[in-house]
Amino acid sequence: MKLEELARPAVLTQPVYEPGRPIEDVARELGLDPKGIVKLASNENAFGPSPLAAGAAEKALRHAHLYPDGGTHALRGAIARARGVDPGQIVPGNGSNEIIELLGHVFLGPGDEAVMGTPAFIVYKLVTLLFGAKPVEVPLRNHRHDLGDMAAAVTDKTKLVFLPSPNNPTGTANDAGEITRFARDLPEHAVLVFDEAYAEYLDEPPDLRPLLEEGRPVVCLRTFSKIYGLAAFRLGYAWTTLEMAQLLNRVRQPFNVNAIGQAAAIAALEDREFLETCRAGNRAGLRQWEEGLKALELEWVPSEANFLLVRVGDGAEVFRRMQEAGVIVRPLAPYGLPEHVRVTIGRAGENQRALEALAAMLNKVLPS
Repeated sequence: MKLEELARPAVLTQPVYEPGRPIEDVARELGLDPKGIVKLASNENAFGPSPLAAGAAEKALRHAHLYPDGGTHALRGAIARARGVDPGQIVPGNGSNEIIELLGHVFLGPGDEAVMGTPAFIVYKLVTLLFGAKPVEVPLRNHRHDLGDMAAAVTDKTKLVFLPSPNNPTGTANDAGEITRFARDLPEHAVLVFDEAYAEYLDEPPDLRPLLEEGRPVVCLRTFSKIYGLAAFRLGYAWTTLEMAQLLNRVRQPFNVNAIGQAAAIAALEDREFLETCRAGNRAGLRQWEEGLKALELEWVPSEANFLLVRVGDGAEVFRRMQEAGVIVRPLAPYGLPEHVRVTIGRAGENQRALEALAAMLNKVLPS
């Protein structure tokens, strides 16, 4: 008997997530020096990790023989202070991806539906399929979530509604007022999952605390992988109502967040200087890219995050040729955008290197 015959049938058709290519893989495949490769594929923070976080993580390593705090008391307290809620409303996860999976465990099964925009973060769809539920995909309008169209897609079978703002891979965001109205208009049986992975790049992120205080079924997701520069630690969290947090904790594995990551995250929340430096650097990088793309006569979607969606014609070919030039970007055919690549905003020199690689492909010259 083949092992596949023992597996659930749905597992055999489950799509597999394709991450951005690691520097080491590209270097090995193409015979390049890894030190000379620029990775602008995974929306990581090009300015590195928070220095305070790195110091706290190094200190925590001295106690690596001990299990982490399974209740994440100090971490939940620090996050709760940052968000202005009770620590009992915080659910830490192994990246915010794990929280999405926990929501699937609690709410999704055969016959259920989850509403999401397309293109948006592909894990929403993957988790929905994993639990045998139906993903209801609502096309974006002008690369932005149309909340009217999404509301129209909600039925009596809808359990989860995913709304990221800013959205990945388009970088577009919805207005705080329209998000609040959308949430209040959803039926009680539909849980709003508001993904704020890139919220720290916004000048004024939407604050959904009033919705939580009203007891509405809303789950806000944040991550330490982006602006805090802690992607390697895989740490994210939900902030939600006490009742929702209790449900998610019923399906959360013990010790799901490692001790080194907990220490780093607590320190990162205090590193406000680093946060402002990264915001300023990202804004400058966005301007640099926009000026370069304008000179190259390429279309892009104005972004409120740390990446840009760029229309290049043949995304797969541009991805391949830029790798050969030592620059890794993200092809977007899996997101239904074969003519586009997504480019993470890097440091000034990295941005210039990537723009020059694009210019060489197009046989154009960037202005000096």
